Amino acid sequence: MTKNVLMTIREMCDLYDVTPRTLRFYESKELLFPERDGQKRLFGKRDRARLKLILRGKRFGFSLEEIRQLLDLYNVGDQQQSQYAQTFKIAQARLADMERQRADLTEAIEELTEQLHWGEQMLASMQQVNRAAE
Repeated sequence: MTKNVLMTIREMCDLYDVTPRTLRFYESKELLFPERDGQKRLFGKRDRARLKLILRGKRFGFSLEEIRQLLDLYNVGDQQQSQYAQTFKIAQARLADMERQRADLTEAIEELTEQLHWGEQMLASMQQVNRAAE
């Protein structure tokens, strides 16, 4: 595929494993700016690059507003220094949130495992009592 080729919505969906509705939603949120040929949307190199960043940002838990703001920084004119600095700042905060969530989840898993072990012992004890009563 040539890098400057325009892609249809179907080709974008197939390439990036997204739905047409997703692409239209991102367009409505001014994250993507496809060219129009009548009712047909045509996505260029810039939109493909933006979609990759959107999908990566979503995977990392960035909000669409954060992603939009970061994408808007691309055109600031400082060789993406502002974009990189803001991305780094948001990513650090997101990583800290994810690490807190992981710690909470690890604690919950350990507690649930203990409760299941206790429950298993209780059931076994009750079954023994029932067998003895028979």
